[in-house]
Amino acid sequence: MSTPSAAAPGRAGPLRRARAATAAAFATQGLVFISLTTRLPDFSDRWALSELVLSGLLLMMVLLAGAGSVVAETVAARRDSATLLRTGLGLLAVSVPVLATAPDRAVFVAGLAVYGVGLGVVDASTNMQAVALEHRYARPILPSFHGAWTLGGVVGAALALATASLPLPALAALAAVPVAVLLAPFLRRDHGPTQAAAAVAVPWRPILLVGLGMVLFYMVDTATQTWGPLMLDHTFATPSGLVALATFPYLLASGAVRLAGDGLVGRYGAVPVLRVGAVVASASLAVVVFAPTWPVAVVGFTVLGAGVAVIAPLSFSAAARLAGGQDLDPALRQARVDAVIARFNQFNYAGALLGAVLTGVVGAGSLRLGFAVPMVLVLGILPLARAFAPEVSAPRPSGAGSAS
Repeated sequence: MSTPSAAAPGRAGPLRRARAATAAAFATQGLVFISLTTRLPDFSDRWALSELVLSGLLLMMVLLAGAGSVVAETVAARRDSATLLRTGLGLLAVSVPVLATAPDRAVFVAGLAVYGVGLGVVDASTNMQAVALEHRYARPILPSFHGAWTLGGVVGAALALATASLPLPALAALAAVPVAVLLAPFLRRDHGPTQAAAAVAVPWRPILLVGLGMVLFYMVDTATQTWGPLMLDHTFATPSGLVALATFPYLLASGAVRLAGDGLVGRYGAVPVLRVGAVVASASLAVVVFAPTWPVAVVGFTVLGAGVAVIAPLSFSAAARLAGGQDLDPALRQARVDAVIARFNQFNYAGALLGAVLTGVVGAGSLRLGFAVPMVLVLGILPLARAFAPEVSAPRPSGAGSAS
């Protein structure tokens, strides 16, 4: 078994460095994404974007992110996920200064398009790296990677609060972060690229059930991170420098639960943890929808973060396990898992469409109505939760495979 404790010293060190590098990539993605979404009110004011126009731009970004994930699935069979991840980080580094310093709306839209593609590539390749490492460690570590994303988002929200008075071009400095991280020592596939894994049947039906759960999570998550600051800005008399409070405590609560996620799931099981979280999420969104003042809405967003925290990491872990192929050559198995994770990542964007676009369209007149959509739909986790049970209850193989 090639876990850090059992691997030879010469391999354990590179594995730990790859884990740190992947965590840094997750954190970078969270930092950049939250830094941009918390400044959406500023972008909206600068380019005179109505909620409907902004919904259209977000739709474009989500569709292009989905296209980036599809590209990642196609390329994964020929290039390993480390190369893909570096490419995606490079696209983020290019797009952020364009968005921040755009001289006109057309350039801003072009920057948003490049960012969308890069987001999709990074989304897919970071999770490819994470499930490869989890397979090598032979124990759950996905929550910690998603916790790193949350930590990056917390830093981004904190920076937004601290720099709310700075002009938008100051955001261009964020490009330095993905540039630095793309040089990190990500995990490489042990053997050469291969196409053979694609020939093995993948059990898409159980993966679909888990994917529907992830759709519901990203619906809530994207609605909060995209429209939460705008709701505080447009619905309440919130001080302009405090609109990031829709996101900052949400991420803090989510990060805390993700750090405790392995223990919670190990003790109580995935099904009850997910079901309790769904009920908490729906109740907290009700607080947001009916909040009389902005501090009450912030409380609702905070509790919401705790309720939905572990859905995404449990989804990717389950999808990687359900991909099967444990009896394949390690490189073939990882090529197979990479392809499954890239395709599974499309559920992310289905949820983002519901969260970013549907919330904005329904909430064009009032974002209270917009947030009523995820308030109801998140309860779909209740019947879907059972599909996650094998992820924690199934016995683990005695041997571990290789990595991407």
